[in-house]
Amino acid sequence: MPADRPELKVTHSDGVCVVEFADRKILEELSINQIGEELTRLAEQHQPTNLLLNFKNVEHLSSAALGMLITLHKRIVDLGGQLKLTDIKPQIYEVFKITRLNKVFDIHDSAAKAKASFAK
Repeated sequence: MPADRPELKVTHSDGVCVVEFADRKILEELSINQIGEELTRLAEQHQPTNLLLNFKNVEHLSSAALGMLITLHKRIVDLGGQLKLTDIKPQIYEVFKITRLNKVFDIHDSAAKAKASFAK
């Protein structure tokens, strides 16, 4: 993967596509667009998509990144899949609460809890 591309660690387990972000900051518009394209491609390859985004390494998230997540969520729902988020740091979760996105997204404390919730 070229150095200018954002790093995503993708694993598949029990019908769930798990994506971990390698970057601590998801702020630049170019990398956010690349992440969005990559995640949309993953969603469209594996239908219905059960996508779990793990934010354990992420310390900063821009508003553009939130917009990308909203677009991705809509696309996955349109494809009949589910999107869940996990391991969001408290300071980032505050932004989700302020923007009421904690009501839009299915957010879990741990990847294990999030993966278990797909089975329900």
